[in-house]
Amino acid sequence: MTPTRRSFGTKEDLALALAGAVAEHLNDGIAARGKAVLAVSGGSTPARFFAVLSRRKDIDWDNVIVTLVDERWVPETADRSNAGLVNEKLLQGPAASAHFVPLYSGGDEPTAPAIARTNIALNALPRPFDVVILGMGNDGHTASFFPGGDTLTEALTGEGPALAIRAPGAGEPRVTFVLDRLLDAKGLYLHIEGEEKLKTLELAAAEGPVEDMPIRAVLRQSRTPLTIFWSP
Repeated sequence: MTPTRRSFGTKEDLALALAGAVAEHLNDGIAARGKAVLAVSGGSTPARFFAVLSRRKDIDWDNVIVTLVDERWVPETADRSNAGLVNEKLLQGPAASAHFVPLYSGGDEPTAPAIARTNIALNALPRPFDVVILGMGNDGHTASFFPGGDTLTEALTGEGPALAIRAPGAGEPRVTFVLDRLLDAKGLYLHIEGEEKLKTLELAAAEGPVEDMPIRAVLRQSRTPLTIFWSP
């Protein structure tokens, strides 16, 4: 299944278009089952999109559940917390009434009991997810599927829903949804910006092992249609 690629002239245009697509998925989910689930990525790229989406008044945010694709194992008050970014940029204005389900469940390390606590909360989420928005690093990782990750194989093939992963390029230990759960979505998007990310995407689209550039697992799968949003 070949991904669909949409290119935009500016980051603002991309944010507006992606927010519109997400709003449609969320509204469809609420209409169908009373609740909708949105899984988002962290990092610097989605901040503008979060701000645009948060202002959408046409979404019944009271019935939206927001969670993260992956997270650094740090408290929400930490500078590098994805949850902190979501709280600051997305769960504001009309979107402040959404329900947030974090992946970090406390403690200094993502121990087995800590991951079990996280998974209890994640297993309670409605499935399939209505929207999953992935990002991508310049090393070809997505979610926390890092090259050299100690549980990368399990993350790409396991049932999860989430697991701990450590990798040389990851910094802190992390917790991530497994690929199977991320593909269990009605809408699947990859949000990238900048020429360097485009070059990385083109490398990932070429031949090569998934383990070298784990985003290939998403690009090559035939289960869920993927739409790529890119702007310079």
